[in-house]
Amino acid sequence: MTAPARDSQSRLAEQLRSLRSATGLGGIEAGRRAGISQSKISKIENKLLRPSPDDVRALCRIYGASPDLEAQLIQMAESLRTEILEPRRITLSRGAPNMQHRIRKLEESASLLRSFQPCMVIGLLQTEAYARLVFSVSQTGSQLDRAVAARTQRQRALREKVPHAVLIMTEGALRWQAGSPKLMIEQLEAITDASMLPNVRVGIIPYTAAVSVFPRHGFHLYDSDAVIVGTETGTATIVDQDDIARYEVMFGELERVAVTGEAARGVLSRLSDDYRRL
Repeated sequence: MTAPARDSQSRLAEQLRSLRSATGLGGIEAGRRAGISQSKISKIENKLLRPSPDDVRALCRIYGASPDLEAQLIQMAESLRTEILEPRRITLSRGAPNMQHRIRKLEESASLLRSFQPCMVIGLLQTEAYARLVFSVSQTGSQLDRAVAARTQRQRALREKVPHAVLIMTEGALRWQAGSPKLMIEQLEAITDASMLPNVRVGIIPYTAAVSVFPRHGFHLYDSDAVIVGTETGTATIVDQDDIARYEVMFGELERVAVTGEAARGVLSRLSDDYRRL
């Protein structure tokens, strides 16, 4: 995002927050009246999502903004959309530590977090050793340390602040031996522990499952407000509603063929035994 766009988004977010505060409305009631989820209002006010002109129009109406101010804020949203959010366009962010912090804020503001990874352990479940190996591909020195520390902070948020998370991986992702059998055994134990958290559902798609869906990459859904996709050169944030809907349908298909609970822990135990034999 360009500096002018960041400034515009900040001004828009601050103005919308100020308008809501002046009415005395909480986020839940504001969302109910505007037909927007409370989590989306929180993401907009915290500059994690850019509001559409329709979002701004609906919020201005319930906040009682003057016609002139409403028109001004809608114009700001339209300018942001023209510059950054052209139809089906994505925003690519670089810099592992800063992106980890941004993702953590998205996770903390989400009521429902859904993640899928076909070829590696989901970041929220990675041990420090696994995460260090992943980040060392592109990071060194203090940047590497900061990236690993930021990911560890995200894991604490998973346990303390995310109401509900569904985290799905393929068996193949867990058979991709990162570093050593010992590292993978420790990683599988960490996933098993996470699967017992009351707010977390871990799903594994075993190689024996017949599938009819073919995702080309991992992705992460934050409520129905945004999708984040990791690429080789950065992290893409997708906010187009049609695109989000397609990812939600895909996740539903993946969830249908995944095993959870004791069945998932059985797969994890079997994989640990295989690594012990190496």
